[in-house]
Amino acid sequence: QVQLVESGGGLVQAGGSLRLSCAASGRTFSSYAMGWFRQAAGKEREFVSAISWSGGNTNYADSVKGRFTISRDNAKNTVYLQMNSLKPEDTAVYSCAAARGAYGLGLKRAYDYWGQGTQVTVSS
Repeated sequence: QVQLVESGGGLVQAGGSLRLSCAASGRTFSSYAMGWFRQAAGKEREFVSAISWSGGNTNYADSVKGRFTISRDNAKNTVYLQMNSLKPEDTAVYSCAAARGAYGLGLKRAYDYWGQGTQVTVSS
């Protein structure tokens, strides 16, 4: 069992930055691939970014590529999402998720555990 707790959300002006953190319980964190998803009001949850268990492979949704950076610190059981040049359309609840597998990380069904999420609001 893995428990995930996100933090770092908040209100920021367009063009600003935030860094989200996702702290995981358990001693097997380093064996999970991790992902970030977001869900805006009235919309489906969508993929944002993912990182392999080692941190050696990352991928991003086209909408955030070049602005967001995912990273992880396995010694701290934490995955991060650095968000720069934020836009009002980035406003959403951001959730992290853990996957036992290494494939299809852009898909919600690849993930086994989910956090509750943290709100990010970008004002124009």
